[in-house]
Amino acid sequence: MPRRRPRAPLPPRDGLGAARLRMPAEGGWAGVVDFLADRTGDADGVERRVALGEVLLGDGTPVTRATAYRPGEVVHLYRDLPVEVPVPGRPELLHRDDDLVVVDKPHFLATTPRGRHVVQSVVVQLRRRLGLPDLAPAHRLDRLTAGVLLLTTHPRARRPYQELFARGAVAKTYVAVAPVRADLTLPTRVSDRLAKPRGSLQAVRVPGEPNAHTLVELVGRFEDLGLYRLRPTTGRTHQLRVHLAGLGVPIVGDPLYPRVREIAADDFGDPLQLLAAELSFVDPLTGAARTFSSRRRLRLAPTA
Repeated sequence: MPRRRPRAPLPPRDGLGAARLRMPAEGGWAGVVDFLADRTGDADGVERRVALGEVLLGDGTPVTRATAYRPGEVVHLYRDLPVEVPVPGRPELLHRDDDLVVVDKPHFLATTPRGRHVVQSVVVQLRRRLGLPDLAPAHRLDRLTAGVLLLTTHPRARRPYQELFARGAVAKTYVAVAPVRADLTLPTRVSDRLAKPRGSLQAVRVPGEPNAHTLVELVGRFEDLGLYRLRPTTGRTHQLRVHLAGLGVPIVGDPLYPRVREIAADDFGDPLQLLAAELSFVDPLTGAARTFSSRRRLRLAPTA
């Protein structure tokens, strides 16, 4: 069993946990404050937080201007939030109990706070809205994908539900709108090995034992567009997007596959036509059969 990381000495603030930085074993900084000013690029902000007692070492000791640099140790501090463009829509509650929160995520909202998307994430918005500082996702949906997302309300519940997804014990159904190819025989099962190279926006196929498997079915059609039902048994990054693009029917509105195209941060006019429609599993804590379904509909979805 992996060792659990000690609880952070700074509690979450306004839905967001404090940043955790490890001081490199080799470094030329005289003090912790100098290290943080260099790493964050915000010397004034670091000084302000130190004066407020909001910069702590891993054992909870407050950092002062005189605290010497400590190679290998960690330091915690609150971070300034980036300027973000508000995402239209919000995560809608499908279910809530003592262990789980299940929501219907809109397109363009990130699952977890990261990079340029912090407040515009499901985790931060729901921590604030529901007053659940330990809320965390049991799995992940791409920022551009809408639909059913499962989160746990406290740390004790996190591992059992995450393990359901890790061992493929959750039946996942997605729907997508993509072009129709007359020469494509469906249903078909796509299996290959996917990897996402560091620094690359796209996941790519690589040689080796397959680690990504998807059943693809065509369930509706209107002119040159089709409604596809996708049943993945694995959860690799961008798996469904790569698999449909590889079949020659890339998902409508996809800015990455088959080619990368630039999209303005405030352009929400062409959402990716991919929806996590349903999750089914046996609850690891209660033994009950659970099914959660999205109430959303893809804007371009043809009728059957």
